[in-house]
Amino acid sequence: MGNLSDAEYTGKGIGVCVMDTGLFPHIDFAGRIWVFRDFVRGQKQPYDDNSHGTHVCGIIGGDGTASRGRIRGIAPGCGFIALKVLDGLGNGRKEDVLQAIEWILKNRKKYGIRIVNISVGTTCRTKMDHKILIDGVEKLWDQGLVVVAAAGNQGPRPGSVTAPGSSRKIITVGSSDLLTGRSAISGRGPTFECVCKPDLVAPGSKIRACAPGVDFPYGVKSGTSMSTPLVSGAAALMLEKNPALTNLEIKMKLKESARDMGLPKNLQGWGELDLERFMKL
Repeated sequence: MGNLSDAEYTGKGIGVCVMDTGLFPHIDFAGRIWVFRDFVRGQKQPYDDNSHGTHVCGIIGGDGTASRGRIRGIAPGCGFIALKVLDGLGNGRKEDVLQAIEWILKNRKKYGIRIVNISVGTTCRTKMDHKILIDGVEKLWDQGLVVVAAAGNQGPRPGSVTAPGSSRKIITVGSSDLLTGRSAISGRGPTFECVCKPDLVAPGSKIRACAPGVDFPYGVKSGTSMSTPLVSGAAALMLEKNPALTNLEIKMKLKESARDMGLPKNLQGWGELDLERFMKL
């Protein structure tokens, strides 16, 4: 499956752009990998030499074909625009991320991109690096895209939300089941700018979803990287229901529908994602 031309994009479904380690052409994504771009090695065909990106996409919208419908993502009707910005070890360069952001800005209408999922983050070596990443994702938000990013796994200390999840504009997601106790790794605020983050939380511990390969098509992973695509998938479902909604309206609906867990705001934000309540708004 190669890169798609304009003629092949039908305009059906919600386009979800995933910036990650790539995407394996899993049977659960058949016919829905609209575009693949490799900013690391320049390969043309979809691949994932780590598994992280494939797992994230499975949570967003795997259709469950390989499991006969038992293991499905949130929005199995969405289309994927997969941008590989991380290598096989899960490491990436700021320059590749910024190049991918510019590609999205240039091609968002061409490929029907409505949502950008960023299940990656960095603590940034300098404040300038932090600002550059934040400015990049906020350009996407300002163009009307729903940008959803992970809070990171640097918790439980305060101020541990990673960039670009520390942006005040975008939707930042922590893990509701990794907030307290010995497994408390979910990033928490405040940010550099003293903004209360994350915005909301969703389950992130031992999530089963798509994996590269044929013999073992599913795998289990944990972290805020797994919580983030649950929210991206919810946004895709909502946009399928009402494509006219803006990114700010999606954010407000997530806020209004979140279930209060009774924890401090810098741990849970508005609360835990409640998909059923969200979809009823």
